[in-house]
Amino acid sequence: MATSGNVSGTGTNRQTAAIGAAAGIAIGLAANLLRKSAVQAPTMFAGNWDKALAAEHAAALKIFDLLEETEDTAVARRTMLLTQLKHAISKHAFQEENVVYAMMRDHGLTEAADHLHHEHGYVKQYFFDLGEMPKDDPNWLPKLKEFRAMIESHMREEENDLFPRLSSKLTEEQNKHITAAMNKEGFKLA
Repeated sequence: MATSGNVSGTGTNRQTAAIGAAAGIAIGLAANLLRKSAVQAPTMFAGNWDKALAAEHAAALKIFDLLEETEDTAVARRTMLLTQLKHAISKHAFQEENVVYAMMRDHGLTEAADHLHHEHGYVKQYFFDLGEMPKDDPNWLPKLKEFRAMIESHMREEENDLFPRLSSKLTEEQNKHITAAMNKEGFKLA
């Protein structure tokens, strides 16, 4: 009979552990959904897709500002801020490439969309180069400033020319659709 009691107790312990594991997974998933919502919320509340992308541009420039304020000895801060910038711009690029540039191609702006997509390759190159360079290298900050100049030119082209051209080609319903689709893509990487 003593053996029977131990088996029963072990079964109860396993059930309790399984319930605890399931609860932990559920809490982890809920926390991840909340985190993703918090990351995507500024974009979602910025309005139409073009305004939302402009807001993301401004947020990225603020991270550049913080990076440019660092001293060569601030290796940990540069590493952390570069990681934040890479995440922000990667999510942003994912939204553009998977929704906005595709819509540009569908509405006769193929060459412009391909040009913007091509520039995203150089964004990745800059992230690679800055990631590989020692953060205390005296050439690190000049490389970052070169990257920023390229990004700012890309942003101006989008905000001042190409996004208004696309938006004007779309109906109000299509603009709403592109906004929803872009937010859906952004949530995936948030």
